[in-house]
Amino acid sequence: MSERGRGRTIQKVSIGDFLPLPEGKAQFPLEYMQANSVIKLREEEGSVVIGVCDSADPALKESLRAFHRKDVVFREIDHSELAVHLGRMISSSSGSPSTARSREEEKLLLDKLANDAPVVNLVNGILIEGIRAGASDIHVEAFKDQGCIRTRVDGVLRRAGVIERELFPAVSSRIKIMANLNIMERRLPQDGRLTVHLDSDVLDVRVSIMPIADGESIVLRLFNRESAPLTLEELGFSKEHLAALRRLSRLPHGLVLATGPTGSGKTTTLNAILRTIDAASRKVITIEDPIEYLLKDIDQVQTNDKIGLTFDSILRRVLRQDPDVIMVGEIRDTETAELAVRAALTGHLVLSTLHTNDSISSVTRLRNMKVPPYLIAAVVRAVLAQRLVRRICRACRKRVRPNPLQRLLFEQAGVNAPWVYQGTGCDACDSTGYRGRLAVVELFTSDARVEQMIMTEQPLAEISTYLAGRGMKPLLADGLAKIAGGETSFEEIERTVWLP
Repeated sequence: MSERGRGRTIQKVSIGDFLPLPEGKAQFPLEYMQANSVIKLREEEGSVVIGVCDSADPALKESLRAFHRKDVVFREIDHSELAVHLGRMISSSSGSPSTARSREEEKLLLDKLANDAPVVNLVNGILIEGIRAGASDIHVEAFKDQGCIRTRVDGVLRRAGVIERELFPAVSSRIKIMANLNIMERRLPQDGRLTVHLDSDVLDVRVSIMPIADGESIVLRLFNRESAPLTLEELGFSKEHLAALRRLSRLPHGLVLATGPTGSGKTTTLNAILRTIDAASRKVITIEDPIEYLLKDIDQVQTNDKIGLTFDSILRRVLRQDPDVIMVGEIRDTETAELAVRAALTGHLVLSTLHTNDSISSVTRLRNMKVPPYLIAAVVRAVLAQRLVRRICRACRKRVRPNPLQRLLFEQAGVNAPWVYQGTGCDACDSTGYRGRLAVVELFTSDARVEQMIMTEQPLAEISTYLAGRGMKPLLADGLAKIAGGETSFEEIERTVWLP
């Protein structure tokens, strides 16, 4: 079958279907195959079958026809399959004493394929589109038939495109090269970081790669250090909560915690609290992983587990820096918890985060970290639990009557809401009905009675009942108030908090 007909579609094949391939002088030189992504699959007296990765390159095909001066048949092959086969060729030809060198040469081959212009442009396009969409995370995943690109915008994953299954290994290798990871490792998880420059913005990207059944799952988390961090007002706190948080930021010592699941905005809230502190007259130090925002007049330290810069090891040194306020990105273990409590006891205001479902559960979490109840009672000044919900788009929102169940929930929470709002979708919100996010919160502040209940290990339900009597609104009540105010929807509260 001749390829001299220029309009004919090239058939796609597997290299394995043609084994054994021509070898030695009957095959193209290795450098030529690497440079042009081609391989000779079969050669007979009157014809030759050549595998090409770029079936649209007419100049390459013309040069090969001119060279062979016989009937040339082109077949399309996968970049990844060619890379594996050439790597095996290098390995078998160099012998066992040179295994390390041949693996390095295979790495260079994969490196070359990953740096082909189409792959570079594809990866750059994925990053640029995700950044411009305002995504916090970009997911690039290999499934059975194709690769999938998804972006997390305002906390919700959206499908953003697909990748041909054959291109996925090259895309994965390109991302690994950018993040300085091992492109040959496909069996173990890998983590890395890279920096992206887009116009005047400089973004840090945290890379996580996990092997899955059909290949790899790659997650890119985006951090824009140059973007202006949100204020407490922009985060959607009520006037009551704003006043309470500002009072807490002026405390001379004690422990203030923000709780919630990953991605609930805890660090963003702590950064907003820090910016209400007069950092010119108070020494403020933060320990973060990673540093999400650069803050004026504040000393910021980033952890690095590979060289022993963990939260607890840095916190020990920070206490010698004469700080007034310390922000610890997360209390993850007993050592960090003990150090944070000690710092709060010795005249420092300590801000940190915990992973708990509500504010009261932080007491149990600290107990589980071996912090004695009397110390918890002595240092905990307040705990803020929060979730992030999407804001209804103001450009396309419309009001509707609440249904019977929604009216019942409003009545039980003591909220007057004759109307609720929903977004209909427009260009401003990319037809989602939502644009931006705000915080739904519950805040408990300690007093002598709460300290006594914590010290005597009273049940959390009793502490909650007492705090409710003092006026503390649970997460659901704050969410219902924001629905009544036209800021978010029942669907968002159900997605992030819970509805009975």
